[in-house]
Amino acid sequence: MLQRLKDLGKWWYLIPALLVLAYPLKANSYWIDVGFFFGLYILLGLSLNIIVGHAGLYNLGHAAFYAIGAYVTAILNTQFGIPIFWLLPVSALVAAAVAFVIVRPILHLRGDYLLIVTLGFSEIVRIALINDPLGLTGGPNGVFGIARPYLFGFKLSQPNHFYYLIWLLVIIVILAQRRLDNSRIGRAWNYIREDELAAEAMGIDTTGVKLLGFVVGAALAGVAGNVYAAKMMIISPDSFTIWESVIMFAIVILGGAGSIPGVIIGTFGMVVLPEIFREFAEYRMLIFGGAMIIMMIFRPQGLWPSQRMRRAMEDDEVELPEPEQSAVSI
Repeated sequence: MLQRLKDLGKWWYLIPALLVLAYPLKANSYWIDVGFFFGLYILLGLSLNIIVGHAGLYNLGHAAFYAIGAYVTAILNTQFGIPIFWLLPVSALVAAAVAFVIVRPILHLRGDYLLIVTLGFSEIVRIALINDPLGLTGGPNGVFGIARPYLFGFKLSQPNHFYYLIWLLVIIVILAQRRLDNSRIGRAWNYIREDELAAEAMGIDTTGVKLLGFVVGAALAGVAGNVYAAKMMIISPDSFTIWESVIMFAIVILGGAGSIPGVIIGTFGMVVLPEIFREFAEYRMLIFGGAMIIMMIFRPQGLWPSQRMRRAMEDDEVELPEPEQSAVSI
């Protein structure tokens, strides 16, 4: 009997999968769109989780890579007529290339310093999009007329089409991250996050591994930008403000750094709950600020931290014994 229950427990993930699959059958267009953005921010949260949760690098400018992916898709599609799905890897590669060029010189910075620099980079990208230096980004008005994507001849145009598309990507990324967590690179990221000096002493190329984490996270944000541009058909700099970076950062910290379930829970709290309690929209920032303060005081590891992060936090809470007083004064 016990063995049978254990065998059934291995298939627990089928329950949320079936709920995700059946959700559009009962929801109206508005709530299907909410489900789409729930999946979109999970994808963004997972991408930032690689940088913050695994590699331990503070990044408050993740919206810049999201914007780069969206604008690459919009410009190449409207100017050259390249199909949206062809631009999916292009968006990821361009966002990754920009991350490699920009982040490499600042990777030696730590903590608050890296946080401030990434914040500045995000604002530089947003202001550049507004000023339209090459006549491609459309300035404050953005880029219009992005074509609908086709998949094997089928046109994606309805809300439920994009809903299934984004959740398919989320499932693929979750499966990939689970494999990555147990890989050599995943373990190296965790070693660096917990003790970079010890990781370097073990022979890990800390600079290269950290840079790889940043590049992979930026590439996934570029993918999210591609899907966002295809869904909305119009993008502007207003969609990629610092507030977007704050939401992504809060999703990771609120849910639990390094944890995939934590990212999903954090996204539910930051994206879906405000829609459910929309009548309290005027108090949204007050409630959000209060919830973050309470979290930092009573549960700094997040709602659902990873096992490694939970153990690290518990070890930090263990008090070291007081040294015995020596009978001999020096």
